[in-house]
Amino acid sequence: MADRRRRDQAVVRALLDAHGRTYAEDAGIRLRDTPQPLYQLLVLSVLLSARIRGAAAVGAARELFAAGLRDPRRMAGASWQQRVDALGRGGYRRYDERTSTQLGDGAELVEREYGGDLRRLREAAGDDDRALRGLLQEVPGLGPTGSDIFLREVQRVWPDLAPRLGEKALQGARRLGLPDDPKELVRLAGDADPAALAAALVRAALDKTIAQELTAEPDGS
Repeated sequence: MADRRRRDQAVVRALLDAHGRTYAEDAGIRLRDTPQPLYQLLVLSVLLSARIRGAAAVGAARELFAAGLRDPRRMAGASWQQRVDALGRGGYRRYDERTSTQLGDGAELVEREYGGDLRRLREAAGDDDRALRGLLQEVPGLGPTGSDIFLREVQRVWPDLAPRLGEKALQGARRLGLPDDPKELVRLAGDADPAALAAALVRAALDKTIAQELTAEPDGS
């Protein structure tokens, strides 16, 4: 049992060292508990929830933000074509037209219902996790997968939500031969950021080569 735990701890440490960055960090979002970065994370979550490569979603988010569409007022005020063009520059071409509409409608909803501040959405949900998910899923393009992504990443600045890994992260844990109990995974990670742990496990679920690298037997030569 002790040997297995040491092995699991070593795998988790190696995973975090190699892949322990959040998707928000990849997209250049300096996540804080303030309106603009929270909205940017919402946009990224919408983009990541489509059946498209994560790199394309991250690239599209970067292009949208580089075009100045960093808050709901500017996103809603941009033309549909401006959003399409930014998504295309990021490589987000398969879903660009539909997603442009969703981003515009979602920005209007966030402005109308929450004054552009997603902290008000959280306040409206109170301590009810189901209500929080439900309110997030009212945002166009943000279904169960997207709400999981948002909550998984936002736990860095909303720590009372932690630990939150999600089913995709648990798939990654199973691929690595780790326990799929969220509390045990957090214990194995020690004082690591749960958001970074979740993102690293998601990457392991999406990329089988990560598991091959981390679980390969050492070369005895």
